[in-house]
Amino acid sequence: AMAAGCGGDWQGVTVALLFLGVLTPAGAASAAALPVVINTWAFRTAAETAWRVLESGGSELDAVERGCAQCEIDQCDGSVGYGGSPDESGETTLDAMIMDGNTMEVGAVADLRRVKNAIGVARKVIEYTKHTLLVGESASLFAVKMGFPYEDLTTQKSLLLYSEWLNQSCQPNYWKNVVPDSSKSCGPYKRREEVTYKEEQTSSQRSVHNHDTIGMVVIGVSGTVASGTSTNGAIHKLPGRVGDSPIAGAGSYADSTAGGAAATGDGDIMMRFLPSYQAVEYMRMGTDPTVACQKVISRIQKYAPKFFGAIICANTTGSYGAACNKIPGFTQFHFMVSNPLLSRPTEQVVDCI
Repeated sequence: AMAAGCGGDWQGVTVALLFLGVLTPAGAASAAALPVVINTWAFRTAAETAWRVLESGGSELDAVERGCAQCEIDQCDGSVGYGGSPDESGETTLDAMIMDGNTMEVGAVADLRRVKNAIGVARKVIEYTKHTLLVGESASLFAVKMGFPYEDLTTQKSLLLYSEWLNQSCQPNYWKNVVPDSSKSCGPYKRREEVTYKEEQTSSQRSVHNHDTIGMVVIGVSGTVASGTSTNGAIHKLPGRVGDSPIAGAGSYADSTAGGAAATGDGDIMMRFLPSYQAVEYMRMGTDPTVACQKVISRIQKYAPKFFGAIICANTTGSYGAACNKIPGFTQFHFMVSNPLLSRPTEQVVDCI
């Protein structure tokens, strides 16, 4: 009873200190202040754009949309926007979502073709339809109705990536249980009659540099939460593949009564665990954002110890954190934070667990 009492007292102290923005139990100096903009990776221009939108009186949704759109324009890391991550047929297609934590409305597009501003289209899904997710060719037709131009998303760089991949017998790829052997040939593949279940080789397939996403959470001065993501998905994916990014609760999640989260990494694995939804639920129970992020990563670890992934979390007081799964070549995760206590959008680093 004594121990429990002490624990309870210490929790009370921690909560009080958190509220003052002095300390987080994880030891990271994430002083709480609002508004806050947090985004995955060291995508500085995205952070600066979102912060500028807030400073000039824009809404949290505006900040998320414009911040992620900045990455689409900049082709952040080659993994967001046009001209990167060509699929198996050499085409770049986009996935994006945006979520309003006040109304719990979501707008999302997946497998979007020939339209560059994916998160802009996602926002229009909220504003002009009663739907949540539009996909493929039909999403492109909707985009054109909304005034977005049709543009070729292919670039010299994406064509080069594609032809180099073809020359390497289509390695890496995402096929299994097919003939001919997908690790040695480009197919065309047929399914093997006997399905063999062998350990997934997730770590070797996805290098840390072949698949990233911009994920962003913005919490306004009054605690209003918005979140969003944009990506061109896993490089050399099967056409039609949709990852975690445009799925509410997986790629990102926003709830103005609790907080927001956004994930990045191996979407095929991560989306099965709805990590962003889970992180927000942990924060709702009062879990510190850093710990909430860590708990989400360790849940996935039990099933896929070698998965590549990270998550960012922020609660409605403006306290924030991040966590990542430690694998060879990925031992630290860089993310951006902007709040009134920092003189400018600042890159932060967390050690993977």
